[in-house]
Amino acid sequence: MVRFISVAVFVILFLVLSIPLLLAEWVVGKFNMDSKNRSSLAIVNWAFRVCLKLAGTQITYLGEERIPQDTAVLYVGNHRSYFDILMTYVRVPRPTGYIAKKEMLRYPLLVNWMKNLHCLFLDRKDLKAGMKTILEAIDKMKSGISICVFPEGTRNRVADTFLPFHAGSLKIAEKAKCPIVPMAIVNAGDIFEDHLPKVKKTRVVIEYGEPIYPDRLGKEERKQLSDRVLSEIQTMYFKNKELLQ
Repeated sequence: MVRFISVAVFVILFLVLSIPLLLAEWVVGKFNMDSKNRSSLAIVNWAFRVCLKLAGTQITYLGEERIPQDTAVLYVGNHRSYFDILMTYVRVPRPTGYIAKKEMLRYPLLVNWMKNLHCLFLDRKDLKAGMKTILEAIDKMKSGISICVFPEGTRNRVADTFLPFHAGSLKIAEKAKCPIVPMAIVNAGDIFEDHLPKVKKTRVVIEYGEPIYPDRLGKEERKQLSDRVLSEIQTMYFKNKELLQ
């Protein structure tokens, strides 16, 4: 429970004490959006690294050299833990927005930082609103901002399994003409979700796969794109699971 309390207290203190920073970021954004993007990335990266240190999370990153550096990318990963966002965000080389559920809008201050980081909020029950979110994500990628999605649609509560991928989210990369980077996250549930409310010292492996360029695929290959991405994530996942034995 010590780790859980430490992380919770830090998050609360950060959100409250960062109010002046939010105001400063708002002012900076009025004059130089690029500077705001870089400073917000640095601030939240620092906060996430502190959270991971307090949680005792040890992470091995593999395949980062495969991530294209000259373009925005669509990160696509499996999802077992809230910590997935922290662990992946601290490694992004450029401003990156995450697609989150619209329920996150109810949390003040947190949602302000999320908006600063170009996060988008998806209403899974409203098809029209969902399509609007997808179009916003496409525009962001065209402007050079990477996007991260977890196409299972929710946190998977069963270890070593995968929920079906929602293929619509992969259309973001196809329409933006940007690559997809498969991302396999192994053992994330053991940090917190598998034994609530305890935060446990945990080893996690995250591997980034070879980028997939949808605009270079044939029509039939694009139809099978979600299956291909899921298959590549599963292959990396079970290969790397052996590293934790």
